[in-house]
Amino acid sequence: MTSEAVAGAQRRNLKIGVLLFIGSEAMLFASFFGAYFFLRGSAATWPPTPELQRPELALVSLNTAILVSSSVTLQLALTGRRAWRRWLAATIALGATFLLIQGYEFSQNAFAISDGVFGSTFYTLTSFHGAHVAAGLLLLGVMLRRARRGLVTHDAASFEAAAYYWHFVDVVWLVLFTTVYVL
Repeated sequence: MTSEAVAGAQRRNLKIGVLLFIGSEAMLFASFFGAYFFLRGSAATWPPTPELQRPELALVSLNTAILVSSSVTLQLALTGRRAWRRWLAATIALGATFLLIQGYEFSQNAFAISDGVFGSTFYTLTSFHGAHVAAGLLLLGVMLRRARRGLVTHDAASFEAAAYYWHFVDVVWLVLFTTVYVL
């Protein structure tokens, strides 16, 4: 087997592995959303008590735009545009900004995780997603560090795999945003 064939097989196996991992993560999020919809459907009103108010939609909408923008900058990095490392750094900065704003939002909420079924489901969904954003930032940070050392390029399989994960995290946020904040 030639070295090109081996490299192609390794790339294909990495993609399959990442897609299987993302599939398992999608099932995990689906179970959380299923529990959320079950609990929400079982409640006479949502949030169940009048004191529990959902966070301001304007701030969360801005944060959504920031996270979606990070997918755009990541895609620009993947296409190998000039200064692709800068696009990757911009992606990391946008993802970190998303987490900072989410932390600020949490500090401003008039409810806590201990405030009944609404608080517990809200914080479980949003915090679990935030942990995935943090993991994605770690992956992208490793890619950027390796890129600056000349160890990875914009078309490396490992970079593409990290990008798949980041795009997955963004899609999950869009579902979460719609489910928890809009509906």
